[in-house]
Amino acid sequence: MKDNANQTDALTNMDAYGQALTYLYSLINFEMRPHDRYMTSKLDTTRPFRLMQFLGNPHQQFPSIHITGTKGKGSVAAMCAASLRAAGYRVGLYTSPHVQEFRERIRILTPEDADGRITEDDFVALMEEMKTAVAAIEGLTWFEVVNGIAFQYFARQNVDIAVVEVGLGGLRDSTNVITPLVSVITSISLDHTDYLGDTIAQIAEKKGGIIKPGVPVVIAPQKPEALAPLRQIAAEKKSPLTQIGQDWQYKGTNQQLTITHSHSSFIIPNSSFHLSLSGAHQLENATVALAALSTIQPQYPNLTLEAVKTGLATVEWHGRLQTIHQSDTTPDILADCAHNVYSAQILRRALLNEYQYENLWLVYGASTGKDIKGMLAELLPLTKGAIAAISTHPRAAAPEEIANLAAELGYEMPTRNDVATAVTAIWRQAGPRDLICVTGSIFVVGDLLNQWENLRATLFAAK
Repeated sequence: MKDNANQTDALTNMDAYGQALTYLYSLINFEMRPHDRYMTSKLDTTRPFRLMQFLGNPHQQFPSIHITGTKGKGSVAAMCAASLRAAGYRVGLYTSPHVQEFRERIRILTPEDADGRITEDDFVALMEEMKTAVAAIEGLTWFEVVNGIAFQYFARQNVDIAVVEVGLGGLRDSTNVITPLVSVITSISLDHTDYLGDTIAQIAEKKGGIIKPGVPVVIAPQKPEALAPLRQIAAEKKSPLTQIGQDWQYKGTNQQLTITHSHSSFIIPNSSFHLSLSGAHQLENATVALAALSTIQPQYPNLTLEAVKTGLATVEWHGRLQTIHQSDTTPDILADCAHNVYSAQILRRALLNEYQYENLWLVYGASTGKDIKGMLAELLPLTKGAIAAISTHPRAAAPEEIANLAAELGYEMPTRNDVATAVTAIWRQAGPRDLICVTGSIFVVGDLLNQWENLRATLFAAK
């Protein structure tokens, strides 16, 4: 009887969580419906502030680090959070989009819990409360509500600090209600051009919108057309500026980073770090994270050099050059959320310089509105063969569209209607010293990771 009661309780909780998610996804969702994203009537920059006021201003009840950029902002957020956790702090981590399941977006990392995602019960309770805000404030969007849940959760759970990743852009993003201890801007390139602008300078202006008066800002190395507006915004707001590549310099290979120059008494020159995240680009991301942590360290005295070393050496960030299968007797499988041309260029460099294989095979799927042809031009020349696939996400581009763009580049790409089928087809062609790379969007990688346990059995049966 007790077991049956437990099962009933679990089912009830599961149903409540599913119902809460269904309600959330009934709201205006710019992630799912990209055309709505650009409708001026829905871009009300006062609405996030009105929501916070309605909720009792939870965003003012904890200090924060605020991170934007085109590439690397999630990795920098994860590195900062892992380092603060290793120092013994209670750390809120708010990121988007999720790779495998929604609760990844809202986490509280503690020394006892490295995962820390919000519980289903807590999400259900907060979503129920948020319905009153939806009724009171016209036009609240999906992301604004999620933002409200995250900040309310962090405030009630008494986090020592929150690491907050911007959802899109910066200036108009609903996370931009916070006044952080430090603002961080990672590498900027062309992406979301319909919303952020057609040039890197325009995009930089939007992302520079997170810079607050007098608040220090750390920026990654930038192209000159991005650097100029960022420096101007920082100067106008009298925000102390730290520029990686100038104020901080670094060197490194094979996940070993050495800071060669810094304006810091915390992370001094010749400090060395081992990085758990793969890819040469993570050297830059880690240096950005170190500069941000150095800025706030006086307020967090338990954040020692050893804690930072532990954080960078143990942080996990799934879907970023993640080897999900490796064996001497079968092909290896690599997953990477490269979702724009710049990301594809970084992936290309990694595939050329950091992985050993006989032949490269590609499973590729992308979201609509992306420069698919530009990404394929970076990756297809490296491959022995490739298959176009489609994720389960509503914004996924049709495999036939991808195949047609590949044909324009002179490559043949057979199509499959799901990621698992595409991986299985490539697996049957690949040899034991080959590498299969699954990429093109975070949603393709998410589908792969969510199906991996069942798919692995199928693949070994195929071999």
